[in-house]
Amino acid sequence: MGTYRMYTGDDGETHWEAVELADAPSWTSGLDTVDITFREIPVGNFVDWHPAPRRQFVIILSGNLEIGFSDGTTKVFGPGDARLVEDTTGRGHTTGVHGDAPCVTATVPLA
Repeated sequence: MGTYRMYTGDDGETHWEAVELADAPSWTSGLDTVDITFREIPVGNFVDWHPAPRRQFVIILSGNLEIGFSDGTTKVFGPGDARLVEDTTGRGHTTGVHGDAPCVTATVPLA
């Protein structure tokens, strides 16, 4: 379980970094949100390169999601992982359900 940030770097590529909550006071003091959406993504689902549609948190409730980053790396995120997704420009990232169970997510767009 961890907290992460996905972002577009100065090179135009999507990257990720781990975020310590102690270093992100805005995350712990409250962020304005618009709504929350729950989604079950089936095994075998894959979405090719795309930027995020907006700044949003995506929290994995169950299952595993593999993210491909345009910087050439991949990472599997699992239950309890929360990602601030900010790569709204550039090539973006890929997403695919990893493993043999659906992935259930909660998506929270930021105002």
